Amino acid sequence: MQGAFAEHITALEKAGARTRLVRTRDDLDGLDGIVLPGGESTTMTMLMERVGLLEPLREAIRGGLATLATCAGMIVLAHDITDGMTGQRGLGVLDVDVRRNGYGRQVDSFESPLHIDGMNGKRFPGVFIRAPLVERTGQVKVIAQHDGHAVAVKQDRILALCFHPELTDDLRLHREFVRLAALPA
Repeated sequence: MQGAFAEHITALEKAGARTRLVRTRDDLDGLDGIVLPGGESTTMTMLMERVGLLEPLREAIRGGLATLATCAGMIVLAHDITDGMTGQRGLGVLDVDVRRNGYGRQVDSFESPLHIDGMNGKRFPGVFIRAPLVERTGQVKVIAQHDGHAVAVKQDRILALCFHPELTDDLRLHREFVRLAALPA
């Protein structure tokens, strides 16, 4: 609906996945996985509500739909959103609380090499652009940290990241998501 979906499509197709855009509840039928990209979380949730996609997407993810969420996508999934717009509500399916733009504004964007569990020890280029800050983790597995804060978590079939892997040439996280989506729910 909004955000860096074109970059994710390119990365997923390079990782061997077939892709399609999801804009209505009917588009959810037959999916093995979904990507909630970076972008503007308030706009994303308002658009999903307007077209009747918010509740069906919540139920699909709760039902085991593999999900990759990056930056704003993580905010959309979060249990609680600090500094959200008045009335902003997300899916509430990921057991984390996040602060929108927790690392600062656009001018504060940065890149930092990250150690991510399961990535064979080679650091991953973490691109942080107006990234959310994870303020609380519940029943998630933290797989990467930056300055003592979780920046990548897994919960069941959800992989949620504060950063943008689609803006790098490193396909390891997209390959991991393709692998996760191929597993039985």
